[in-house]
Amino acid sequence: MPIVKLTKRAIDALVPPKAKQVILWDTEVKGFGLRIMASGIKTFVVQYRNAEGIKRRMNLGRFGVLAVDQARDLAKLKLAEVIVGEDPADKARQVRKGMTVSEMCDWYLEEARAGNILGRKNVPIKTSSLDLDESRIRTHIGPLIGNRIVKHLTIAIVEQMQTDVKNGKTAKPRTGGRGGKATGGPGVAGRCVGTLQAILGHAKHKGLLDTHPTLGAKKLAGKKRTRRLSTTEIEMLGKAIAYAEANGENPVALGVLRTLLLTGYRRQEGQAMHRSWLHPDRGYVMFPDTKGGAQIRAIGPAAIRVLEAQPEIAGNPHLFPSAVGHGPFTAVSDCLRRVCVLAGIKGVTPHTLRHTFGSVAGDLGFSELTIRAMLGHASQNVTQDYVHIDEALKLAVQRTSDEVERLLDRGAEKHRSMRLAA
Repeated sequence: MPIVKLTKRAIDALVPPKAKQVILWDTEVKGFGLRIMASGIKTFVVQYRNAEGIKRRMNLGRFGVLAVDQARDLAKLKLAEVIVGEDPADKARQVRKGMTVSEMCDWYLEEARAGNILGRKNVPIKTSSLDLDESRIRTHIGPLIGNRIVKHLTIAIVEQMQTDVKNGKTAKPRTGGRGGKATGGPGVAGRCVGTLQAILGHAKHKGLLDTHPTLGAKKLAGKKRTRRLSTTEIEMLGKAIAYAEANGENPVALGVLRTLLLTGYRRQEGQAMHRSWLHPDRGYVMFPDTKGGAQIRAIGPAAIRVLEAQPEIAGNPHLFPSAVGHGPFTAVSDCLRRVCVLAGIKGVTPHTLRHTFGSVAGDLGFSELTIRAMLGHASQNVTQDYVHIDEALKLAVQRTSDEVERLLDRGAEKHRSMRLAA
């Protein structure tokens, strides 16, 4: 094997071999060399024996990309690792074999769905939460950084992913029957970072990572939803509901809509309620699972009347059953959109109805602590037994529900008066 002092001039003068390859070893640093392929490609290499006496050879980089002195210094660093017992070639292989972001996300979803990863309150992560995580992974995280090696992630990479999601780089039509378009935005972008950070945290906890590579990445603040219906808008909605009911709107959808208005429940809580969860004689609904876990939620007489008026379908346990199959009704958002068009009200979502219920309670003078308990916020330090027996909380819910019902009825009466006048 030829031995020369590797310099730019010497390397430039080298003629490629007719076949295979030739390695020229440097006279200055033992183990440092240059491999020349028949194609003319010239690559700096370093060769050594590891702690087990096994000969290793690894590429340092191509001539032209690396200057001779840079390659020589890099070779010295690699050989210094060998002196302290490390194996730089093996480390490089491990990096290449390291999990990509997509592979780690797949690991997380599989383990979490098997109940092997615990979330908040040290219980398995909910299926609904995992579905949202998977949607963010498939729509945003995977397409942007899925091929990156997890160990090589940096805060800058993650925050750039966040910027790309915010700017709509991953916007595309939704699949799976949901319709619409995944458009990104600051809220979605921040949640994508939160999902990825949680996955990396779980991986570290499970021993897949020595350190959390992007700890400290900053999340964009989402736009807080503050829209509520004014008393006039509640009346307008009552009038529109009465009109819709008289003109063939789905009665089950209207039942869900009234329930959300009269309870402040989350959309899915209202739509998916089972008959067995309702305890009208004691004034509460026993939810086995909500965003904040199992909860007992107070409910007023006005809402109870709406629920008890719902027709029962044999074999379907839901208060608002789907017309097909045994599941719950799921299209209240569409009904709300149609009713709002009739009422001439814009910017209203099911969450607006929840915020309105809390705001009406505030207008009636109830404290923020009471309102949080009324809405079932998980962060509230109210035990389930307390909610079960607290008559003051039930009274707050009843008064708020009665006030919303009064405003809705006032709007419905305007519709009836118009029909009589006609």
